[in-house]
Amino acid sequence: MKPQYLFILCLLIGCQKPKPVNQLVDKLPESKKEVIAEKDNFLKTDTISISDYGETSKDNYILAHLLDQKADKDSIVTAKYQLDFYQNKTKTTSSKITIEGVDKGSEWSAIYGLGTESAKSSPFIQISFGYPACGYNQSHYLYYFKNNETQLVYDWYTMSDSGWGSWVEFENPVKANAESFYCKTVSFEPDDNDENMGTVKHSDSMVFRLSGNRWKSQLLSAKDKTYFEKKMSFDDFHKQE
Repeated sequence: MKPQYLFILCLLIGCQKPKPVNQLVDKLPESKKEVIAEKDNFLKTDTISISDYGETSKDNYILAHLLDQKADKDSIVTAKYQLDFYQNKTKTTSSKITIEGVDKGSEWSAIYGLGTESAKSSPFIQISFGYPACGYNQSHYLYYFKNNETQLVYDWYTMSDSGWGSWVEFENPVKANAESFYCKTVSFEPDDNDENMGTVKHSDSMVFRLSGNRWKSQLLSAKDKTYFEKKMSFDDFHKQE
């Protein structure tokens, strides 16, 4: 090729306009962003049905999510749960609890009210957890609901075996919207010398008072100290229940 043609070709190449930066970028492959949905890290989930006069509520229930579970050197298991409360099939609030001494095969149950019979109009729910057999400890939690908010008012343990044991008794308030109620710990222990006789004891008398939207507790007797004691036959004790 002649030198003059080479010179003209170089001028043509050198005079071409550089491509804009954004035009170059447009040719690069687009980066893909993956949206990862956040998942709750629950080990398992149990559904707690709320008993309503012998029937199970279909719209109101509790989901108990197991968050963590560990055993110590003595094989005593401690579990952490998140309780999600549902009213009319809609989640309203949550609460976290820690349960010590969990037995394999333990089950949940729940009723409305402060007594042993369900009372749906009550703003209280009693939740129980434990192995469903005599001689095993049961964990109990009393919750109060108002305006889609919840408060863990009180928690305690019970154990009963063939009519003997210890538990907590609540005195139901006379008024539906009462601002106070009482409870005490009751135990009934068999006599060492007579299997038909036992000793009933009362301890840990407490009063709960409503202050604003929160319940506050006050111990009325010395903690873990018996303030009432009486010997009774097994039949007489259970007749008064």
